[in-house]
Amino acid sequence: MEKKRVAIQGIKASFHEEAALKFFGNDIETVECNSFKHTCEVLKRKEADFVVMAIENSIAGSLLPNYTLLRDYQFTIVGEVYLHIQLHLLALPGVTFDQIKRVESHPIAIRQCDDFFNEHAHLNIVESTDTAACAKRIRDEQLTDTAAIANKLASEMYGLQVMERRIETNKKNYTRFLILTDNKDIQIEKANKASFSFQVSDEVGSLVRVLDAFAENEINLSKIQSMPVLGKRNQYNFYVDIEWQDHKKYEEALRKVLRYTINFTILGEYLKNDEV
Repeated sequence: MEKKRVAIQGIKASFHEEAALKFFGNDIETVECNSFKHTCEVLKRKEADFVVMAIENSIAGSLLPNYTLLRDYQFTIVGEVYLHIQLHLLALPGVTFDQIKRVESHPIAIRQCDDFFNEHAHLNIVESTDTAACAKRIRDEQLTDTAAIANKLASEMYGLQVMERRIETNKKNYTRFLILTDNKDIQIEKANKASFSFQVSDEVGSLVRVLDAFAENEINLSKIQSMPVLGKRNQYNFYVDIEWQDHKKYEEALRKVLRYTINFTILGEYLKNDEV
């Protein structure tokens, strides 16, 4: 059986690959991409079977550009995975802390380590495109004055020592990733969660009617995100995640919601998977 090809933003040992391994297991072929749009293009060209895409972080919030990609590419969400983000300071084996002059990482990872940098104000902070790429560069160029902020997987893959563990300021830091595919035939058995996008008319109570349809059928609205419709004033795309226990009530809620919405799209029906 051929390995699943999974496109990720970043390189091997990035948090996206860690999420892919958590969802699919170790028997996958990782397709490295330099941007989220690149992952979508790879999937569109059928050079991958799935995309793993971060959609929200418990500290940084929603990744709004990725909602635009969901709308533009119209891939199907077939799963989700949550990752506990743990950030470590990595360096070449044998290097001591007083040798470190600069620290490289992704800007979001850097911001999540404010307390560490306040304690070590002498360190020169350098932003980069990917946490794992910083670790790889240290290994490849044998940099003895540079450390990276990355995950444990990066330390193992690129042979670096963990100089300081868990340097993130907030220890309850989680990222939610979506699993996307362009295979419209995949059916998820016993799905109990779904993601939608829609618009409503610009009049009093239009969104409330949608929310009431969910509430009346005991559907849990776990997230709602709005983004302006490009080029149209006072019009918004709403992105919602809902969860249910009774599939018949879910279907009844959908019938009602369709009456009150415009451009309603089911982005995916899948299994709730919020374990970390």
